[in-house]
Amino acid sequence: MVEIMDTTLRDGEQTSGISFTVVEKLNIAKFLLGEVQVDRIEVASARVSNGELASVKKITEWAGKNGYLDRVEVLGFVDGKKSIDWIREAGGRVVNLLCKGSRRHVEVQLRKTLEEHLRDIKEVIDYARQFDMDINVYLEDWSNGMKDSPDYVFALIDALSKESIKRFMLPDTLGVLNPYRTEEYITQVVSRFPELSFDFHAHNDYGLAIANCLAAIKAGVKGIHTTVNGLGERAGNAELAATVVNIHDQLGIRTGINEKKLYEISTLVERFSGERVPSNLPVVGGNVFTQVSGVHADGDNKGNLYCNDLLPERFGRTRKYALGKTSGKASIKKNLEYLGIQLDKESLEKVSEKITELGDKKNNITMEDLPYIVSEVLGDRILEEKVKLDNYYIANAHGLRPIANLSIYINGEKYEASATGGGQYDAFMNALVKIYKDIKKELPELTDYIVTIPPGGQTNALVETVITWNFRGEEFKTKALDPDQTTAAIIATIKMLNYVENYFV
Repeated sequence: MVEIMDTTLRDGEQTSGISFTVVEKLNIAKFLLGEVQVDRIEVASARVSNGELASVKKITEWAGKNGYLDRVEVLGFVDGKKSIDWIREAGGRVVNLLCKGSRRHVEVQLRKTLEEHLRDIKEVIDYARQFDMDINVYLEDWSNGMKDSPDYVFALIDALSKESIKRFMLPDTLGVLNPYRTEEYITQVVSRFPELSFDFHAHNDYGLAIANCLAAIKAGVKGIHTTVNGLGERAGNAELAATVVNIHDQLGIRTGINEKKLYEISTLVERFSGERVPSNLPVVGGNVFTQVSGVHADGDNKGNLYCNDLLPERFGRTRKYALGKTSGKASIKKNLEYLGIQLDKESLEKVSEKITELGDKKNNITMEDLPYIVSEVLGDRILEEKVKLDNYYIANAHGLRPIANLSIYINGEKYEASATGGGQYDAFMNALVKIYKDIKKELPELTDYIVTIPPGGQTNALVETVITWNFRGEEFKTKALDPDQTTAAIIATIKMLNYVENYFV
């Protein structure tokens, strides 16, 4: 069993441009401990700001009421009583004390000897012990310490081993290790101090963070540090979902993680951070369970020939089949079956040709576009237009909130509403929400909204708007093209309303 300590709320927040609010930090902490079931979380650095203090107070208050307080950790510094007093005020009881893990750091940055640094460390530990705090220690720049001055590292650990420290945490602070060096260095440390408990903290500067975590486990560490979506300074840290799945599948070792919640925490952190998850990021990326090649779709039809152990159902997701110039009839047929549309061989051929043509033009085709494509190619209205936009007027004046007047037909009945909003599309949506509330109809939740303008585009460039919706637990996308961004969003919304009326009602 390997422990997972997630440091999204401390090291992950060191990603350039990311700063979580108090409410966001609390919700991420709750989800990591209560749903994902990580063993521990590191939530802040001591003395950073009043906002950090407020965040940690909220987290420790919730954790104390729910039996998680011993699993909430705060980074402290060798600064006498200052960090300990800050963590106490915040309600924390586990300190991750940042010590210098290489001779160069202690001599060049602190301008002290090992003996002087040890004296300072012990002073902080003794003070923390007065309040029954648990102490873990980070050996900052440990990887370079092992490369340049292993005698210093061993002397430091040997001296601190007498201080009843719970965990020694070994960071590759500058991300310089490879799996071979990681295993070599950790083997040296673990074999020399078999009675101590070690964690490994990887950085991803060479893209080797996860591989180094696996090597560290193989060499004998008991804990691994991660961040959601690989957030972190420079190239980030070991990504939570992919690290956990590799531990399970490649090493055959258990963790306490609930795999079905990995995608949800990824999405939550993506929304709060504003840092988009790459579509090809393992396990949690938008396209990682999407087959593009028609050959692959055909193989799946004939016995799941193109599936591996990373089944989407493990993570509460579903396999999809992309539509484009390489998708082929098998992928198109899979999507049509999902929509309940059956076509004969000749009609399927015509639809395939049209999708190939659109793909050649770099069109982004979604499953929800299929009914419209079928209607265009075959002349049959597969998707009935139950919702029609009659008219809308949107006003936007300096210093005033935008206002939208909306007139719309739903199943032949005309409805009107007006509303203001934070922006033009927001005002339109607020008017739409009013109408749907009045007629007691359910609207999907908008979960993502992407606007794309081609590189080098002029002021009249076509804007592609792709909106992701969630309706009763099912996720789908609608898109539209228009020179005006608001118009494109409105067209995509009307497509959504018709999709819901045709396939959910």
